[in-house]
Amino acid sequence: MSLKRVLVANRGEIAVRVIRACHDEGLAAVAVYSEPDRLAPHVRDADAAVLLGPAPSSESYLDASKLIAAAKDTGCQAIHPGYGFLSERAAFAEACKDAGLIFVGPPASAIRAMGDKTEARRRMQAAGVPVVPGTTTPLRDPIEARKEAKRLGYPVLVKAAAGGGGKGMRLVANDADVEGAFQAARREAQKAFGDGSLYVEKYLERPRHIEIQILADHRGRVVALGERECSIQRRHQKLIEESPSVAVSPALRRRLSEAATAAAGAVGYVSAGTIEFLLTPSGEFYFLEMNTRIQVEHPVTEFVYGVDLVREQLRIAAGQPMRVHGASGPGGQLHPRGHAIECRITAEDPFNDFLPQTGVLQYLRVPSGPGIRWDAGIEAGNDVTLFYDPLLAKLIAWGETREIAIQRMRRALSELVIVGLPTSQPFHLRVMDDAEFLKGEIDIRYLERAGARVLAAPPRAGLERALAVAAAMVADQGHDRPPPSSLTARPPQSNAWTQAARLDALRDGLE
Repeated sequence: MSLKRVLVANRGEIAVRVIRACHDEGLAAVAVYSEPDRLAPHVRDADAAVLLGPAPSSESYLDASKLIAAAKDTGCQAIHPGYGFLSERAAFAEACKDAGLIFVGPPASAIRAMGDKTEARRRMQAAGVPVVPGTTTPLRDPIEARKEAKRLGYPVLVKAAAGGGGKGMRLVANDADVEGAFQAARREAQKAFGDGSLYVEKYLERPRHIEIQILADHRGRVVALGERECSIQRRHQKLIEESPSVAVSPALRRRLSEAATAAAGAVGYVSAGTIEFLLTPSGEFYFLEMNTRIQVEHPVTEFVYGVDLVREQLRIAAGQPMRVHGASGPGGQLHPRGHAIECRITAEDPFNDFLPQTGVLQYLRVPSGPGIRWDAGIEAGNDVTLFYDPLLAKLIAWGETREIAIQRMRRALSELVIVGLPTSQPFHLRVMDDAEFLKGEIDIRYLERAGARVLAAPPRAGLERALAVAAAMVADQGHDRPPPSSLTARPPQSNAWTQAARLDALRDGLE
């Protein structure tokens, strides 16, 4: 099928990212949006836009029938799902195919095989990929969970067989905790994924979260594009990613790449995907899961390997060979150039347990300069709600070395100004100066150790100066452009000044 027009079935920064890739590839892009997103940048950036419905995702971005109808009505030949929402739903990939549309992603069979964690573990074992010791069939009840936990040895993780992102997961330290953890994980998994199936695996002490980006086309070629270090997390959600990892040598990278390409080949994978591993301090690694979609953190790989992953997705979906060259060796791996770091800028208050925040983004100043990339789905005047994921934007810095990348990230975070609601920005700025991070001594427990340093409430110094700066910023923007209608329907947000004060006070504390 000739590919000329693509429906982007997502919102926020990933929708903007896909639309740009479509235009770079010479394709028209059609956006979809819910009622609260009518003023969002992705709606304006597309060649056409279709209203899906009200705010709830179930009535808009998760309604497969509306998305397929929008694609057909606007003359699209393909649907790109981005990440989240329907991107890893095998049924949606099949529905697209049944409607005569190209699903920009892997075949439904691969999504289904890797989406079921117990099935994925069985497949990986058969392919010779190391797997964390655990069960390969769903648990029947807490009694079986306790039996398997004793066999593996505490501590263990009770985990959802479907889905990911830390949902439906509980750490169990002893027999007494099994019942409560099992029931809580099952309820959360059922609510999040519509599937309460659980399995249990051995809990590894202080591993790193390392993932390998792969690309596979219809001609049987599978290429590994190096690793990403994703160990800085809270509640199993990534906060900072970088490539390459300081813990991965060229020899280990080759072994990880070989395991990742074997994993992709075991399920007939096509398109972009990510194989996630846990890396122990002793250098052993184990398969964790596969994300059968583009990742949030894909820009660090693009910086280091010089590849546009979303454009490659589009080319592969159209039946063309990938344009990635230079792969060699049994793992089909490429060689990294320089170092890249990504900070996820979220609408969360890092000084209040990362609780989600809402409000009008009243002023935004975006950093720039050598080696800096800003991927965003927001702009000044946008209303940030609780309806969707709190990710606002991604700030990425590249440098010839990790030290230079960190220096550029620190400078870019200092240049970034967001007024209107608290964000994760000050947390990231503190991490860039943290001794453990600077040494690369990180693992998935980093935040537990460093929390007292990087999450302590900021001092109140500089409040008056911050208030004056914030007021001037908002007033200046008011002269530049009329506010959208959503601004006129509510009183000014007092937390705009609090956020500005926090940022300014933080800078004072770091000087």
